Amino acid sequence: MADRTAPLSVEELHALVAGGEIDTVVLAFPDMQGRLQGKRFAARFFLDEVLSHGTEGCNYLLAVDTEMNTVDGYEMSSWDRGYGDFAMHPDLSTLRRVPWNEGTAMLIADLAWNDGSPVVAAPRQILRRQLERLAELGYTAQVGTELEFIVFKDTYEQAWDAGYKGLTPANQYNIDYSVLGTGRIEPLLRRIRNEMAAAGLTVESAKGECNPGQHEIAFKYDEALVTCDQHAIYKTGAKEIAAQEGMSLTFMAKYNDREGNSCHIHLSLADADGTNAMADGPEMSQVMRYFLAGQLAALRDFSLLYAPNINSYKRFQPGSFAPTAVAWGYDNRTCALRVVGHGRSMRFENRLPGGDVNPHLAVAGLVAAGLYGIEQKLELPEVCAGNAYTSEYAHVPTTLREAAELWENSTVAKAAFGDEVVAHYLNMARVELAAFDAAVTDWELRRSFERL
Repeated sequence: MADRTAPLSVEELHALVAGGEIDTVVLAFPDMQGRLQGKRFAARFFLDEVLSHGTEGCNYLLAVDTEMNTVDGYEMSSWDRGYGDFAMHPDLSTLRRVPWNEGTAMLIADLAWNDGSPVVAAPRQILRRQLERLAELGYTAQVGTELEFIVFKDTYEQAWDAGYKGLTPANQYNIDYSVLGTGRIEPLLRRIRNEMAAAGLTVESAKGECNPGQHEIAFKYDEALVTCDQHAIYKTGAKEIAAQEGMSLTFMAKYNDREGNSCHIHLSLADADGTNAMADGPEMSQVMRYFLAGQLAALRDFSLLYAPNINSYKRFQPGSFAPTAVAWGYDNRTCALRVVGHGRSMRFENRLPGGDVNPHLAVAGLVAAGLYGIEQKLELPEVCAGNAYTSEYAHVPTTLREAAELWENSTVAKAAFGDEVVAHYLNMARVELAAFDAAVTDWELRRSFERL
């Protein structure tokens, strides 16, 4: 029998289709919000037609809001331009089984225009460009992402009908590191772990977190693009598995007034020999010092990439384990940037992103910031050895509006990503801000209906 783990070769896919084990192939790409968008193909049609030629998708998929509404302000896609197609080309290195959907395989697509030129504002292309710049210096980025989520005993349909209020969390109290707490929903966690492993992700662990029903499943680091692709697959798969189990889970950054869902991102650099370039014996190398200094210098400007939604900024509260200070420290969870590991495991962790982050955009930001530090030979500020929440450091942006303004006016962002990318994601922020500014919230109703 063919190997049931990823990646699959094309030859293995042919054999699985011929043997009746695979009948469906999903071709998808990460959109601006980090969601997988694409098509399901009959497997034989995919092999005969799509494998060599690709397929098409409406270019509005990179020009809509979270609810898939067409919106104004995007250069690449509009009513005036007719909402045409872009091409979706399968990346064969991403071919894998989808164990939680019977008879299904999946690939990630790269996007191109009809003339073959890349869609530069596509998240995967943005990351590819920064990794190419890094490769020119002889480095590759190794990345791990740590996603938290909250599990509810309600189905997604029940949650929708209830207006996402009064849901029953899978645990009733803080179960941080509690084996008993994770054991209460081990059937769901086990399915997610095992089926992600069968899809080619290397599972490390599962643990409980602080908010009732909150959990984290961790996966081993990999090359940056591989990790980001797997991150997107995992988010989709975890939701699908939860739905199959009659439950629901959310990765939103701040579901309630308790602890939010984080997505800490770890990054290290490998040189041409595969050696960790961030370590110089037991100490940080000069390259790491430059790279880390670049993170600090660009963190506020790039916050839109790390915290892309209105809700993202609700996490940044003092004493919440979500950062408020633009500071770095050794194994210091009060800082935005935490240096961890020794020798070959030396790396840094960016603690800004929440579970709602687009991993391709966030990692592109980390790489671009590090390259800025290397190119400018930035000096690393003094380490924060105490409580960064109560120290005098620059503050991370507190709203999406502030982050959008910093992004719009950032010379570092324009130099790293280009005007087209900066304008595209600035418009994304403006669209979300306009929608939120026009909304009447429950908070307003509670405070105003009778008392004002």
